[in-house]
Amino acid sequence: MKRIIGIVLLVAMTALGVFIYKLVWGKPFGFNHAVERVMLESLLSDPETLTYLGMVENTLLDFHSAKLTDASPSFDIAMRELVRKQKNLMLSYEPEKLDSQEKLTRRIMLWYLDMLLRGGSFDYHYSSINGNGPYPVNQLFGAQSDLPTLLESSHRIESEKSGENYISRLRGFQEKFDQIIESLKLREDKGVLPPRFVVEKVIKQIDGFTGAKVSENILYTSCKEKLDTLKGLDEGEKKQLLIKCGEEISRSVYPAYNKLKNYFISLLPETGTEAGVWKLPNGQKYYAFLLEYHTSTRMTPVEIHQTGFKEVKRIEKEIKAVLAENGYGGLAVAAAMDKMTREARFRFPDNDEGRSMILQEYRSIIKKMETGLPRFFTVKGVQPVTVKRVPVFKEKTAPAAYYHPPSLDGSRPGIFYANLRDVKETPRFGMKTLAYHEAVPGHHFQISLAQGLRGIPTFRRVFPFTAYVEGWALYAERLAWEQGFHDDPFSNLGRLQAELFRAVRLVVDTGIHEKRWSRERAIAYMLKKTGMPRGDVVAEIERYIVLPGQACSYKIGMIRILKLRERMKRKEKQSFDLKKFHDQILQNGAMPLDILDSLVR
Repeated sequence: MKRIIGIVLLVAMTALGVFIYKLVWGKPFGFNHAVERVMLESLLSDPETLTYLGMVENTLLDFHSAKLTDASPSFDIAMRELVRKQKNLMLSYEPEKLDSQEKLTRRIMLWYLDMLLRGGSFDYHYSSINGNGPYPVNQLFGAQSDLPTLLESSHRIESEKSGENYISRLRGFQEKFDQIIESLKLREDKGVLPPRFVVEKVIKQIDGFTGAKVSENILYTSCKEKLDTLKGLDEGEKKQLLIKCGEEISRSVYPAYNKLKNYFISLLPETGTEAGVWKLPNGQKYYAFLLEYHTSTRMTPVEIHQTGFKEVKRIEKEIKAVLAENGYGGLAVAAAMDKMTREARFRFPDNDEGRSMILQEYRSIIKKMETGLPRFFTVKGVQPVTVKRVPVFKEKTAPAAYYHPPSLDGSRPGIFYANLRDVKETPRFGMKTLAYHEAVPGHHFQISLAQGLRGIPTFRRVFPFTAYVEGWALYAERLAWEQGFHDDPFSNLGRLQAELFRAVRLVVDTGIHEKRWSRERAIAYMLKKTGMPRGDVVAEIERYIVLPGQACSYKIGMIRILKLRERMKRKEKQSFDLKKFHDQILQNGAMPLDILDSLVR
């Protein structure tokens, strides 16, 4: 009997060993295991994304919370080689031997890996391989703003060890910023320089960050707040951790920022005013690639430009009809919307009380929408979402709002960040649309739902294909109107203004990067067409300059989803079920639009 048991154990251990070898080094037996390995390989080299996802924070598997992600050029080269190997692994599985979901996963994964490799073929691959444009440090994103946000919103302090990990990450700022400067210098050698305004605004942003006392810096105040709510540590231990935090900000963080600032000061005389990526080496092909990456379609820059003009004309006509019905007839769209923005009935008090009222109003809008979701969705179990103010240090250059997803383990809610730099930029009639887009039934609803899907690899639960995610959020704005949640004409005007804004984006993004428009011409066109506050318009145009193509994904995605819905309506006629259509779109996670189109077909 002992001999038999020994043989069984030996066989079992051998089988387990073969399975582990295949899973980690060879070709995994199961296709989904291979996809998980591809995802894991990428995550193991990206501690910051692991923290952002919150999958293994403060567990026995947490090896990463004391580290920052490598940003060196040599790391980029290694990652490109890894992507090549991953693509070959995916190709080694024959579609005929996979089930329907595995075939879909294979198609999505190969699209993604191929885009990474194509993006990496450009000399300034650091950002293009991540789909973030050619300038890794700019007024909108980059380590100088992303790292404080990550540590404030995602790094959890639940013990002395996780507190020490937080401090270790502060210590790593110097190495991280040195790697970034090395990468920036390589770009400089190749003639890949940001416009002058980008450099000037980054310098101001750094001054604003380092100009505060250490005790007032977000990295310090965030650490203090987390320690104050931490149970299990005595006050003496908390005090020591906070002292270390302050020392590391002074010793490592501020010097790293100042070094980056000095580099940008030296770069300033070399920069010019040209805004578009057409000025870069191979710039036109690069822009066409970015449009394909962000819209996940084969539409050319010229086709998108023309679509934008067509949509602007259509939406302007709808807005004028609503304006005429509500006492604003005879005014141009921009003039009427600007007039409404200035009216007292649509404004909040321009003080901290007004800012608190805005945040509370957003919470009320979201709560009311959540109660109505069962009318047009079958899904349940979406994670909570909270509303916060955009951190003050970055609000001047940040967009009007943005969204931060919940952690995969459910320990951190989704966060809708509202920019409160100027209360006048938040008129009441536009708030519902913004809340529906960023929270429910927009980004938070879709992303939280995708995270909870079962039976598909993690990659499909978390990867945010831009046109799908942003197209859905813009579709959600319209859906809310169709379902009666814009219950007054002015709220509907806010929705139409937001859609017009996204149509204008098609024109100005392609105008800047394909038609060689100047920054000033793009600002003037958006001001003329939308009636948005000038501060918002300037921030938006400058966003498109540093993030080419991404802004086109919203309207292109919405148009495609609406076309799919109309196609299904025509096919099913009286039996068409809106809930079932939404299941078709949502229950498989995000994906490229061309693949979504064939899936629904």
